[in-house]
Amino acid sequence: MTKAILFAVIAGLCWGVGEIGTKAALNSRQVGPMTAMLVRALVTVLPAVVAYVIATRVWKSEPAEWMKLATPGTWAYLIVGSGLLAGFAGVFFFYSGLRHGDISVLRPIAFGVAPATAVLLGWWWLGEAMTVKKALAVVLIIAGIVLLAGEGHASKRPEPAGTTT
Repeated sequence: MTKAILFAVIAGLCWGVGEIGTKAALNSRQVGPMTAMLVRALVTVLPAVVAYVIATRVWKSEPAEWMKLATPGTWAYLIVGSGLLAGFAGVFFFYSGLRHGDISVLRPIAFGVAPATAVLLGWWWLGEAMTVKKALAVVLIIAGIVLLAGEGHASKRPEPAGTTT
């Protein structure tokens, strides 16, 4: 479990630092959310292919024949869950929000809703244990989201001339 937590912390740090770059690019008004999302998707393809080859051929930590082994249900989870919802829709709505609001408010809200949703769906859909600690954590996350959302989310930065929101 320690390795899993370490990886989760590193992922959070990567997302936290990386999205500052996205927000800075959006603040420039030289690109919009769709451009940021397209660049993100395109840039990830080559490292993902390299990581896949290493995982399946070098480390042999994943089955190389997964395309033959995966059931239609597994394909649906990958395409709809990972691809469309997490990969496209989540990024699309988050970047669209960043275009109009402060990352210091929107990031904690978006990434607070995600773990609360994961805990609840993990319990309901996947049959994971619901403990008092998990339930309390979800309540605290939701309370934090309510507090942040109550602060308002509109950016204080003035809009450049000739732009619309």
